[in-house]
Amino acid sequence: MEKFVVVPKEDKAVTMTIRIDRALQEAYNELSNKTNRSRNELIGMALQYALDNMEIKGKE
Repeated sequence: MEKFVVVPKEDKAVTMTIRIDRALQEAYNELSNKTNRSRNELIGMALQYALDNMEIKGKE
């Protein structure tokens, strides 16, 4: 019989504090309620999207 092997979970998440406009927080609260996703998850998704689709322009 093979053993049931459990390996430690790799924790890649970190805690970060940011300041945002209250209206933006309220918008994410509403989106969270509509989508049944946590505000944290939605903000993480938005940050990843922004990073993946960002274009940095140099000095002209």
